[in-house]
Amino acid sequence: MTIREVVVTGQNQVELQTAELTAPALSANEVLIDTEYTFISSGTELANYTGREPKVFQKGAWCAYPWRSGYANVGIVREVGAGVTRTQPGARVFTYGRHASTIRYSQDRLIAPVTHAVEPAVVAASRMAGVAMTAIVVAEIPTNATVIVFGMGLVGNLAAQMFRLHGCRVIGVDLVEERRALAQRCGIEHTVGGTPDEAQGQLQELTNGELGHITVDAVGHSGVVMQALRATASHGQLIILGSPRVAVHGNLTELLSDTHLRWITIRGALEWCVPMYPDIGNRTSQWSKQQTIFDWMARGQLHVEPLISHRLEPEQIKRAYDGLLNEPNVYTGVVLDWNL
Repeated sequence: MTIREVVVTGQNQVELQTAELTAPALSANEVLIDTEYTFISSGTELANYTGREPKVFQKGAWCAYPWRSGYANVGIVREVGAGVTRTQPGARVFTYGRHASTIRYSQDRLIAPVTHAVEPAVVAASRMAGVAMTAIVVAEIPTNATVIVFGMGLVGNLAAQMFRLHGCRVIGVDLVEERRALAQRCGIEHTVGGTPDEAQGQLQELTNGELGHITVDAVGHSGVVMQALRATASHGQLIILGSPRVAVHGNLTELLSDTHLRWITIRGALEWCVPMYPDIGNRTSQWSKQQTIFDWMARGQLHVEPLISHRLEPEQIKRAYDGLLNEPNVYTGVVLDWNL
């Protein structure tokens, strides 16, 4: 079978290639899926595309060049292995599958059925909501909390929406005016911009000097973590939702001293630390997160569709990556339509 697949071949180089899917028959746990839509992660995928992620240059690493990118896929199940219990042929499913017209996929990773309540392309975009929801999972949310989210890109916007759904007063911080405006259209009432000092002054004013009970770095930059620390109230929580990749020179004692003296709790929020399926009872898992996201979307409480700025053909992958990289105020989110 000839398939089309997105391959990052080197630094700032990406292609749609053809390949032959000629591997042996499906193993007991495998599923064959014909892709309808995939969604681009502007964090992980662009970090690997540009080489900001150093592992792309390490032979044998999970993202080493050439890297077959993508981890947000909606498609129709064509065939299942003998031991598959989580889906069946003909079902539309949401998975962490890559950008390819047909994929082999293990049911050990997430497989979630897609209902008619939400458009499949928007379901693919909801993958970023799964990343964002990890901030909710790790946070200890006090009553009537003020939450300040740094970075109103896809993940930050969705995290802000989720904290609002939990009854929090949410403030979004971003340098880009268009992102702040989009956040407001998604229900985030207060947003601030400007330099770090200007943003800090606005946050002081909006919170009457109390700052944030919870702050979230949704950018993945150590400098932003330091900015978030300044905006965190004493005894508050700072959640690192983005993955810091770029080296930043500074005084580590400043971070540690402020954390120590003001009793700040710093929490990591990498979603891959959450188990794929509940192992006992109804524990939090990738599965339970996604079911909650689907429910919020179906009830109109979580706004994902406004974050999709472009729906492109897979052949336009270079345009998509470069647009997300160089025009983030225009390219807020890109769906690849494999039906075209």
